[in-house]
Amino acid sequence: MDTNSASLFSKKTQAVFYNFKQEPVQRMLDFDYLCNRETPSVAALVTPGSSNGLQKLFFGTKEIFIPIYGSLDDACKAQPQADVMINFASMRSAYDSTMAALRVPTIRTIAIIAEGVPELQERKLAAEAIKCGKIIIGPATVGGIQAGAFKIGDTAGMADNIIACKLYRPGSVGFVSKSGGLSNEMYNILSQKTDGLFEGIAIGGDVFPGSTFLDHVLRFERIPEVKMIVILGELGGRSELDIAAAMKEGKVTKPLVAWVTGTCASIFPTEVQFGHAGAKSGSDTESAAAKNAALREAGALVPPSFEGLPAIIEATYKELVAKGVIVPAPEVPAPVVPVNFASAFGEGRVRRATGITSSICDDRGEEPTYNGCQISDVVASDMGIGDVIGLLWFKRRLPKYATKFIEMVIILCADHGPCVSGAHNTIVASRAGKDVVSSVCSGLLTIGPRFGGAIDDAARYFKAAKDAGQAPHEFVESMKKKGLRISGIGHRIKSADNLDKRVVLMKEYAKAHFPSTAYLDYALEVEKYTLKKAANLVLNVDGCIGTLFCDLMASCASFSAEEMTEIVEMGCLNGLFLLARTIGLIGHALDQKRMRQPLYRHPWDDVMYCD
Repeated sequence: MDTNSASLFSKKTQAVFYNFKQEPVQRMLDFDYLCNRETPSVAALVTPGSSNGLQKLFFGTKEIFIPIYGSLDDACKAQPQADVMINFASMRSAYDSTMAALRVPTIRTIAIIAEGVPELQERKLAAEAIKCGKIIIGPATVGGIQAGAFKIGDTAGMADNIIACKLYRPGSVGFVSKSGGLSNEMYNILSQKTDGLFEGIAIGGDVFPGSTFLDHVLRFERIPEVKMIVILGELGGRSELDIAAAMKEGKVTKPLVAWVTGTCASIFPTEVQFGHAGAKSGSDTESAAAKNAALREAGALVPPSFEGLPAIIEATYKELVAKGVIVPAPEVPAPVVPVNFASAFGEGRVRRATGITSSICDDRGEEPTYNGCQISDVVASDMGIGDVIGLLWFKRRLPKYATKFIEMVIILCADHGPCVSGAHNTIVASRAGKDVVSSVCSGLLTIGPRFGGAIDDAARYFKAAKDAGQAPHEFVESMKKKGLRISGIGHRIKSADNLDKRVVLMKEYAKAHFPSTAYLDYALEVEKYTLKKAANLVLNVDGCIGTLFCDLMASCASFSAEEMTEIVEMGCLNGLFLLARTIGLIGHALDQKRMRQPLYRHPWDDVMYCD
């Protein structure tokens, strides 16, 4: 922007937004889209004390990144083209952050949004702004706007109001007020009675604003696009009287329409404090009636009441059009406003297919549910982890013997020493300094057909053979002809004379509690045949779990034949080993860290080096 220009903003103005708030920033970007800006009006976001980063926001229908900085200095150095600082700091830090901005050479205009800034600090800021040749809007302000070019934060409200007030394109009126709310009302009136707003400023309602009515009126006087000026004052203070004096001195020559609110104060027997801190008359000369009279006497166009303000604005505008001072531009069509999906969806204006479907739980109520069962009921009814697995994995309540068996599987498979591949990988990763999650994942990735991941295949093979009526020896020989290993049969160190205690415990439990063990019995017949071939071809843990789970599903009458097949095919049973072994792998990772074990390097004498 031309630093000699009286205009504060243009279509190329960019701002540093201090103390990032998403909604006002997004509204600024939406305004940019409505105005057909080529570049976003927000160049940088400052979140004091944070590390630098990027914030994703919408610019029209596209998403863009706006850089985030941890300090105002960093933001201004990185974005020297930004000459406006929008200060959303609280009343406690507004003074320091604004004072810092006044000393940044590239910052030309500062808007202070906070209310409650101490009056002494306001006076110091105003004095420093004059000294630095800069403009402060506020404190206690919504900001300002140049129609079709740039707006500060929440000024003029949301997109529907901006379109209704035709603020997406410039008009011919310069407007200044203390109130953001009344500014919105006036923007609407100006859009109906004139060709609309060129620039509007709400200086804020405090006693000592950073800039005055007169500061902005004199700017409007020097802006060629502003053909008429409208001010909306209020009782208290001398700002409007300063304008009257300037008019008498010939400093303001453009038509000026004015109204000072608060004329009703005279009916009260004592002084009345209106909404703003500065809205009270300390003397008769500061009353609304006295200031309206002074402005009228100085040549301002002042209606007899607020109700007459729209008519006098319209008459003034039409006179300027008749004289050729204002040449109304052809009306441009209102742009189509992108709507946030969440808002449109909430209003029932759009629909979309869901991205995820879930049938096992629901977290939308006061407490989560597991397959329709509230977690408070899970706890109150003394359910165990087996019951929760039944609800979340199989979507049903399982009988107690079944949930007890699931818990037994988890206990028995939680760990099998540090030498198996999963534990070994976990130990190596933990000793390499990896965190617990990474170390455990390293171990879990070894689970597969050769280590712990054969439960599904064991269940699949044994179930298919028994259901087809194959004799045990026929099943073994058919697998041999296909070149397939029988999952669930065989162990590296266990044998017929040294049975795996885990398998023994599960068989004993099933024989004592399961209504039927038909699939286990079939697997044991297969074991008898395979033991004739080699002593280590025993039914192993995977085979025992797989066949007993088939017995569990068949005997508890909760699963159809189709469901049994589906559960085996989808990998559900391997999940039992995965869940169980995670407990042990976490233990190994923590154990290595507890003992502060160094980086593991495999000894070279345990490697066969080949040509």
